[in-house]
Amino acid sequence: MDRRQFLKLAGTAAAATTAAGVLAACASDAKKTAPATSTTKPGATAPKGPPRKVRLGFIALTDAASVIMAKELGYFAARNLDVEVLKQASWPVLRDALLTNQIGVAHALYSLPFSVATGIGGSGSTDLKIAMILNNNGQGITLAKEFAEVGYGNLKKAGELLNSRQAPQLGMTFPGGTHDLWLRYWLKAAGANAANLKISPIPPPQMVQNMSVGNVKGYCVGEPWNAVAAAQGIGFTTLATQDLWLNHPEKALVATGQFASTQEDTLADVMAAVLEASKWLDVPANRSKAADTISRPEYVNAPANDIRGRLTGVYDLGAGLGKKVFKGNQMQFFRDGQTNFPRHSYGIWAMAEYVRLGLIPTAPAFTKISNELILTDLYKKVAKREGITVPADDMSPFAVKLDNVTFDPAKPLAETRRA
Repeated sequence: MDRRQFLKLAGTAAAATTAAGVLAACASDAKKTAPATSTTKPGATAPKGPPRKVRLGFIALTDAASVIMAKELGYFAARNLDVEVLKQASWPVLRDALLTNQIGVAHALYSLPFSVATGIGGSGSTDLKIAMILNNNGQGITLAKEFAEVGYGNLKKAGELLNSRQAPQLGMTFPGGTHDLWLRYWLKAAGANAANLKISPIPPPQMVQNMSVGNVKGYCVGEPWNAVAAAQGIGFTTLATQDLWLNHPEKALVATGQFASTQEDTLADVMAAVLEASKWLDVPANRSKAADTISRPEYVNAPANDIRGRLTGVYDLGAGLGKKVFKGNQMQFFRDGQTNFPRHSYGIWAMAEYVRLGLIPTAPAFTKISNELILTDLYKKVAKREGITVPADDMSPFAVKLDNVTFDPAKPLAETRRA
């Protein structure tokens, strides 16, 4: 599928956004858990007057937990926010809902704004702003069970198998999105010839079904859709993304330019509530409760046990490969504030990989685009108010574990030329 076809399909899907969101909101109102007491200081960030209404989109993934739990635990309400948490059908639908201001803020792929801005997954708009990072780690690459001989983390075997097959179909979730990057980065490290592969976007909740009927032989997606494939005996996890790049950025809280500029105080309070939920989620004892809550039909709509295992760091890999434990290195939401700071280096890395992996032909204006998209000053303002330390490592080099490469965001062109 080329980009023109993809964008055409995306426009058709966008019409479903409002109806899906209303249904999700109604379901959410019908079945709620009892809210916990917010730890917000009384009156600290709750202005008087009627609650401020916010429409917040999300995709059915485990890493939407912080925005879901901020709603369920009463953290939004404590800040005088009336937040509708609205399920979207796919990343293109969510993107279009943002760009048309049907929703003001969303749980989104951290690289989605960069994909749109560089013309991979959009028209070049810089109207999607990154307010904060929502989580690290916790994505996966799943292969069909017939490939179980590849095992876990074996790049050599994976490359040999994929090169021996006639154009196997693979899935990711959005062109230029994180899953597209993780999949293509893994393929290149494994020596697989991407020119012989068909890589197509599929909405996350549809990945397992597509594999079960043979439409794809592998995919990269967020949880729980890797765990579900393993539990159903359809596929197995051949790589968790924390073994590609430990503590990599994954989802972000993304706002429209209009929302960020005209409702900055409201956006700041949304961010503060999500940060509070992020802290709650990183308490190990809370992970199981979170799994029960987000598993509900109006949210992720998947078995709680399939969510729970990987959220707590115990991976059943599937296909008889046993278990792998990621205690402390599984999906993380706060990490003492290390997770949430929206670093410019992350965006520059994504854009460098777009060039290196052949998604765009020439290097973009790395610094200009990054500065246009990332709301660094707003995050620092919110973090200071909430007593959260802002890391001092933005634009520092970092290591990518899979192929033992250090990326220097001050020298992105070196990465674009790397084999």
